Formats: sequence, structure tokens, C-alpha cells
Amino acid sequence: MFNLSKFFKLILILLSVGGFSACTVSEVIDAERTNLDIASLNIQEDLLLDVGILMFDAGVSEKNDPDKTGIFPDIRNAESRFFPYHLKTTLEKSLYWGSVRVIPSTEAITDVVIFGKILRSDGEYADMQIGAKDSTGKSWFTKDYSIQTGLRSYSESRDRSQDPYQKIFNDFANDLRIYASSLHGSQNRRIQETSELLFFADMIPSVYEDYFSKDNDQITILRLPAENDPMVQRLKGIRERDRLVIDSINEHYANYYYGIALPYEGWRRRARENQIDIRDTKRAASIRALIGVAVTAGSINMNTSDTSRSRRNIKAATRSVGIDRGIRTIIDAWQLRESTRSYRNQIGELSESFIAEAAPMVIEVEGQSRRLIGTAESQYEGWRKILKEINQLENQMPSESMVGVPQRSSNEVLN
Repeated sequence: MFNLSKFFKLILILLSVGGFSACTVSEVIDAERTNLDIASLNIQEDLLLDVGILMFDAGVSEKNDPDKTGIFPDIRNAESRFFPYHLKTTLEKSLYWGSVRVIPSTEAITDVVIFGKILRSDGEYADMQIGAKDSTGKSWFTKDYSIQTGLRSYSESRDRSQDPYQKIFNDFANDLRIYASSLHGSQNRRIQETSELLFFADMIPSVYEDYFSKDNDQITILRLPAENDPMVQRLKGIRERDRLVIDSINEHYANYYYGIALPYEGWRRRARENQIDIRDTKRAASIRALIGVAVTAGSINMNTSDTSRSRRNIKAATRSVGIDRGIRTIIDAWQLRESTRSYRNQIGELSESFIAEAAPMVIEVEGQSRRLIGTAESQYEGWRKILKEINQLENQMPSESMVGVPQRSSNEVLN
């Protein structure tokens, strides 16, 4: 026989569990912060390394199902361009580096290359894997960085130069500074010489590929060209033109970055609210569904066989009411679960408008209008072809005898 008192005790226990769970969920008000290390004024500027930041890996699997993962490719692709530029602004504020640029590909040769992958980004939590290596092929480090944003991370009164994920960028910038500070000045110089020599070899491989050796992506300089070599001076000028093109591409990235800043922040703020609502909804739905099943099961198991007709009618009516309430509770729980899908649909709609506002830009390169699409890798690839053509037209290849004997030996390079 169904024990009504035990059943109601079970309901009270379930309700108390639900109430306890709700009370233990606390909103993060202030996110954890890291201060950015700023350089002093006595840094030797000629040893400052130039930094190139590649587009981040969006971290979206080919089998990704946005309805299940909550990862929307259009949002991630936008973030893969947004984060590198914000990291650029962070590194520039630290004053520890030479020129910091977002580069369209590894063809843009620079002293230090930074790469990253987005592991998670939903407005509330962010996880990124970021690393660095130098032009000699030496890997500096690769680390995972994370943050949980707070309610005030998206406050209208906050410092707008501080991204809600700023801790990640500051942590990485500080780690990069710590690693660079462990290098001797001669190592910095060698990195600079290697990047310059790699550029020369890319322009005229028949001449400069013999100046270094390459073993498993590790570059070792064998000798350096003479500083007074006319070809060296010419190639240095071409490299400056290449840097100007990359600077033009960075203007495009800047327009993209500032153009999407407001809608992207709006998406992250809403996405964070939805993440919290989804968790609360799932928790409430699970509790209500459990209670509903208990009510229904208890009602069905009520014994209505009684000798008294009035008692039998009362128990039958009670069972009917219990089943009805239990089913309604289950339906309510199902509707709450469905509402989580509506939250994701809202995020999807915001992502579509987000991408629409982050359309490609048109920039002027060498007097020609070029339309940059996506990462602009194809445009930069085309520019490098133009650059080599310019080099061949303006400067005919001199004979080997005109190149000159290197003024510096390999021993001088390594010491």
C-alpha cells in the first residue's frame, strides 16, 4: 500500500535539494585580473625584436554540431581575427617589443611569430592555447590560458581598453616578456640577423640559401653578407616596402577589429547571460522533472480498492489530480529544456548579424585596390609575387663575383 506520508517526505527532500542547489550557485561579480608588465625607459631599442601574430586557429571541428556544442563557426572565425589584433595592442602597451604586427601568413618573415588556438569562448569562459617561436626555428613556449568573466566584465562603466578576456592577453604578454628577458643580447641579434637573411633568401634563393643551414626547421647561420654589398642595401629597401604592405594589411585588421568591437561585445554579453540561464534552466528542469515523475508514480501506485465507496471515490480523485499535476510538471520541465535551445537560436541569429557587420575591407596596395577576404593570405601571397617581380625588374641579378666575400665569419656570428 502506498505510504502517503513517506511520499510527501520525498517531495520535501527533492524540494530542499533543489533549493539548496539554487542557493549554492553564485554569480561571479569581478573576474580575476593580471597586471600587464610595462618596460622601463632604459631598454636598448636596437635589440627589440619584431613580433608577428598569426590568425588564431578557430578550434572548430569538422564534425561540430552547433546545436550540441554551442560553438558557432561564424563567431569563432571572427574571434580568430579579433584576438590576434587585441594581442597586438596589448604587446605594444608593454613597450618590450619592436614593431608588432598581425601577419597574414608565415611568409611574412619576422623575428618572433605568435600562434594561437581558441579552445573555448562563450562569453563567460575563455580558454586559449598560445605559443611563440623565433626566426631561428626555436620554440619559446606554448601554454594554455583561461579566464572566467564576471558580471562587471561587461559593465558600461569599465575601461574599454580592457577586453573581458584581458587576463589571458596580459598573462601571455608577461610570459613572453619573461622568456625574452632570459635571452642574451647576442641571441637577440642573431634572431634579427636570421629573419633578415631568410628574407634575402626568399627574394634571391640562388645567392643566399648557402648562407645558412636548415635542420628540422632549425636555422643556423653559416656566414653573413657584407654590409657594404649593394645587393644587401637593395634587399633591405625591398624588405621595408614589404613591411609597409603588412602595415597596410594591419590597417585592414584594425578596421575589422574596431568595426566588430561593439556587436562582438554585445554577443559575448548576451552569450554569457544565456550560458548562466541555460545552467539554471537545466538545473530547474531536472529537479522539476524528478518531482513530476515521483508525483505520477506515487499517484498511480495509490490503492483505490476500499470497501467504503466514498473513500474509494476520494482516492480515485486524488490519484487523478496527482497524475495530472505530475504530467504537467514533466511538461513544464520539457518546455524549460526547450528554452535552452531557443537561447542558442538567439545566439545564432546574433552571430549572423555579427558576421554581416564584419565584412571584408578594400585597401590600397602599390596603387592598386585589393579586396581582403578572410585572413588576407591570398592577397599577401599575390603581393610577394609582385615584390619578386619588382626586385627582378629594378635590379638585374649580378654575377656571383659581384656579390662579394662576406666580411663576417661564422665564428663572429656565433660569438
